[in-house]
Amino acid sequence: MQIKNPTLKPYGENRVTFNVFALSVLLFICFTVSATAEIKKIVAFGDSLTAGYGLPQKDAFPVQLEAALRDRGFEIKIENAGVSGDTSTGGLQRLDWAVANGADAVILELGANDALRGIEPEITRENLDQIITKLKAKDIPVFLTGMRAPPNMGAAYAEEFDSLFPTLADKHDVTFYPFFLEGVAAIPSLNQDDAIHPNREGVALIVENMLPSLIEFLKNPK
Repeated sequence: MQIKNPTLKPYGENRVTFNVFALSVLLFICFTVSATAEIKKIVAFGDSLTAGYGLPQKDAFPVQLEAALRDRGFEIKIENAGVSGDTSTGGLQRLDWAVANGADAVILELGANDALRGIEPEITRENLDQIITKLKAKDIPVFLTGMRAPPNMGAAYAEEFDSLFPTLADKHDVTFYPFFLEGVAAIPSLNQDDAIHPNREGVALIVENMLPSLIEFLKNPK
């Protein structure tokens, strides 16, 4: 008498199940690797905080960030598309030019000058909204960095301005880093004499603080 094990499936069915499983694993590995490997060039798109105002170019944010990423095994080029004094309006106007040579991802850092000039937050929000929309239409993942209004603008302005960045991140489902100057703003030893722009050490801390979020973004760009 032949005793059948009810948990065993015919050989052919087991082989099909194994092949499907193996294919799923292979596709997952390929997708994970390609998602990381496809980002070779990042455009850092912003104002003087990106451009490196008051610093030698070797100390600017894009250069220090590129070096930090390469130290961690990422062969990525960071292109400096920062313009000192730029507002969100100026950024929107020059966006197509800034990414004309191609970009696998964009770090979007704009809004500080809007707040310093007291520009209505709704204008800033609309400009950034259009920038992100245009980048997404080009299939360029966005790493959005937030900014905070200076205290002298008042509580009502600060609340409206500060909240526009997470609101846009939620709307467009993009990676969001809450405050570009985290740990650096208002600390004299980390800023230049104008008390606005970070010095070399300040930029290094910005990079150090941002790096974990950016690496996660590179592994899983939205």
